[in-house]
Amino acid sequence: MKKVSAIFLIVLMYSVSFAQQTNYTSKIKEAVNLYERAERAYSADNLYAAKIDITNAIKIDTTFMEAYMLLGELLGRDGKYEETLSLYLKAIKINGDAYPLSYVLLGSVQFYLQKYEDAKASYTKYLTFQYIKPGSKEVAEFEIKRCDFRINTIKNPVPFIPKNLGPNVNSAYDEYLPALTADEQTLVITVRLPRENVSPNSKNKFNEDFFVCRKTDGKWQIRETIGDEINTPNNEGAQSVSADGQTLYYTACEKSGGYGGCDIFYSKRVGDTWSKPINIGSPINTESWESQPSISSDGKTLYFASDRPGGYGELDIWKSSLDVTGKWTNPINIGPQINTSATEMSPFIHPDNTTLYFASDGWIGMGGLDLFMSQTDEKGAWTEPMNLGYPINSSQEETSLIVNATGDKAYFSSKRDDTYGGMDLYEFELYKEARPIPVTYVKGKVFDAATKAGIEAKFELIDLETTDIEMEAVSNSGTGEFLVSLPTNRNYALNVSKKGYLFYSENFSLKNRANSSKPYQIDIPLQAIKVGDKIILNNIFFETNSYVLKNESKVELNKIIGFMKENNTVKIELSGHTDNTGSKDLNKKLSENRAKAVYDYLVNNSISSGRLRFKGYADMQPVAQNTTTEGKAKNRRTELKIIE
Repeated sequence: MKKVSAIFLIVLMYSVSFAQQTNYTSKIKEAVNLYERAERAYSADNLYAAKIDITNAIKIDTTFMEAYMLLGELLGRDGKYEETLSLYLKAIKINGDAYPLSYVLLGSVQFYLQKYEDAKASYTKYLTFQYIKPGSKEVAEFEIKRCDFRINTIKNPVPFIPKNLGPNVNSAYDEYLPALTADEQTLVITVRLPRENVSPNSKNKFNEDFFVCRKTDGKWQIRETIGDEINTPNNEGAQSVSADGQTLYYTACEKSGGYGGCDIFYSKRVGDTWSKPINIGSPINTESWESQPSISSDGKTLYFASDRPGGYGELDIWKSSLDVTGKWTNPINIGPQINTSATEMSPFIHPDNTTLYFASDGWIGMGGLDLFMSQTDEKGAWTEPMNLGYPINSSQEETSLIVNATGDKAYFSSKRDDTYGGMDLYEFELYKEARPIPVTYVKGKVFDAATKAGIEAKFELIDLETTDIEMEAVSNSGTGEFLVSLPTNRNYALNVSKKGYLFYSENFSLKNRANSSKPYQIDIPLQAIKVGDKIILNNIFFETNSYVLKNESKVELNKIIGFMKENNTVKIELSGHTDNTGSKDLNKKLSENRAKAVYDYLVNNSISSGRLRFKGYADMQPVAQNTTTEGKAKNRRTELKIIE
């Protein structure tokens, strides 16, 4: 909740000693003396004495405007805001125009009580006076903007129907800060649990731990602790799970050997367990406060909140990227397009690697901290943050939100009427204007083709048009499971490899594709290298009826080069194949020329010709029926076979 004291900082900033500006007759001198004594008591933070004196002053003089204003401040300190409002209105009715600042004070209380139309009128009235306090004009104008924003936002609410995630996820304790894998099957949450065997007078009665929830047949199963390697007697929280669910980044405070009060740590999933956490270290962690990490879906960029020097405000959002050696670069502030002189926190970078959701009290909003979104434009600059609107944002504080890969559902924590106790986790359908770019994923398992055992293998996701490697990762070392997140507006090549095995290749076209957010499920058997085994080179492309290699083929061609260098005793045959359309002689020549084109590329890139041979088989070795378009397409292929 927005701190109560914030409104009274404004009040005190504008307060004046009204009594000193008024000439009183001797018959009410006692009331003035009581007022001045109340002021002194208030300055000494003796609120009880101040209330008694100022109340008595009003009893003596019921037209004592200044006394009503001071009593209003005192009652506001006790949270009696409606009474404060009543007293301010009474004071202004007595003689408000003589003291223009009284309208600023009135407006601040009206604003706090969400009476935005009234607050705007009070601030507007203040601006009509000819002589006003220096600097206060800009403050009043800014407050009018805040009023207008809230008035218009409330009149135009966004769709918002939150749904509690249920008793398998939520409990009688506080649940918050959700983190979700790209397939929406695993949810990592922070739970605030009571400590055991603590003194009733202890200030540290609760402990934050991580729990994991998994979805089966569309339903969340009973949550389980993430394990003792990560959960400790101290607090762990503010987590981010990688898109594939294999790496967890989180915050731990006051940990032995740490860099500052709170540091960022990470742990990797090995089989069904988690590795011992490692401090991510310098240059991300410093003597300052680093927390609330959010990892990009490609695993290359880490966003986080910090109060380190060099920022724009109290708390800023920063980012660090992995360099070519696998080390984190010096963090950079993401700039004034996002960060303000106040607080920006709780970053969440969507798997599209373009859309950022965050919390801020520096941008005009509905409450203390509001939720915003921003996206990078074609030049990589952040767009002006968009407030997610009312009632997603309220007069309370909204501090964290995540969005699923497809962009249509958001998750957040809140304390509402249907909670199981404390704060619970909710989901809701995200309205279209606040959605990111839809993202899908490839999910599967890499396993030994002979033993069926899961194996750790490297996989790469490559943009076929630019040949840029969009993502590099490895499958789970225990299970062979992998998940690769995919923005839906590109064409991709997927390569999976492990030393001692033939590599696997696949390609996907996600441009102009209906229901493009639908995920791929692929199980990938890798064949141990042995003579006679062969693989289809799915990412070798030629123009129609031509043996000229397309530019997109370089991805696969370079993969073959890497394979040959890593397995430097292997010899291979490159073979071309066609369907049965057209002349057999022409097909024979075409298939051989295509195989030779691949051969020439490898030789021109330092692969010895003595380790290579090529051959064209035309339509003699079909892998599908030549009676359908799909079958013919499968038969038009290039293959690699181990010959020695």
